[in-house]
Amino acid sequence: MSIGDLIRLLSDGSYHSGQQLGERLGVSRTAVWKQLKKLEAMNLPLEAVKGRGYRLVNPLDSLDGACIVSRLSAETRHYLKRLFVEDVLDSTNTFLRDRFRHGAGHGEVCLAESQTAGRGRRGKAWSTSWGASLILSLGWRFESGVATLEGLSLAVGVILANVVDALGVEVALKWPNDVLLAVGGEWRKLAGILLEVTGDVEGPCEVVIGIGLNVSASDAVREAAGQPVGALADVVDAPSRNHVAAALIESLLMMLPEFERQGFGAWREEWNSRHAYAGKTIRVHQGSTSFAAEAVEVDLSGNLIVKTDAGERALTGGEISIRPE
Repeated sequence: MSIGDLIRLLSDGSYHSGQQLGERLGVSRTAVWKQLKKLEAMNLPLEAVKGRGYRLVNPLDSLDGACIVSRLSAETRHYLKRLFVEDVLDSTNTFLRDRFRHGAGHGEVCLAESQTAGRGRRGKAWSTSWGASLILSLGWRFESGVATLEGLSLAVGVILANVVDALGVEVALKWPNDVLLAVGGEWRKLAGILLEVTGDVEGPCEVVIGIGLNVSASDAVREAAGQPVGALADVVDAPSRNHVAAALIESLLMMLPEFERQGFGAWREEWNSRHAYAGKTIRVHQGSTSFAAEAVEVDLSGNLIVKTDAGERALTGGEISIRPE
């Protein structure tokens, strides 16, 4: 019995006695009780009623690989080589990077209920509690060199924004790799994207696209973020991670072959149309320095064009971050 097996049984919103859980899982009531004690520490509060049993206070939408695959088109299934659905990983990106090192990885997708050592841009941690996020990584091998991948993270942002937008919520894009959600008249960070690339400048290269999307967010998570945090549950009743995962996998697997043929230019106009800070004053942070500028648009390479007192300049990714002024 794994802790995931127990969570999936309890996530239906019904009460289950210790004896019933033990019989379903093939273990003793004592073993069940020991696992139940761990759930509070995982930010999964339990409700216990004498004579009825236990249930999760907040029912979960557990990841279901069969459900996700069933929602994919026949063409997408051709591109999808393998789908992994894991309970706990240190990082879904690391998982697929290891797959590439062993000769696999291309066309593979990894989802996890939680991760303990996830990474965001600039080395920031992206750890999540069980079931609170959609944590997805996709591996893809490009026959062209690393230079042809300019703007790929922004194209992924367009795809992610379109998937979320289909839920009927208002979203925008923040350069270089965030999706923002409109909540109460302000933009809040809903999702982040991290690309990790290995390979040659002119030869084949391998890319792992990592996406973390907040489905729900506790007060503790919001307070620790250091910036406004949004979650689908803020604006959508009972959002389905399986449905969002399927839509995202479908769209990404259809986009990546086109990106290799066309480059970022095919997605540039749509990215600029969703630019959260276009025409607004932002503060650019680069290392230990910062300066104010007016955000303009992104160019064909995915660089952000800004206006300063000294004229226009192009910001590349890396160690640069921006905030509204």
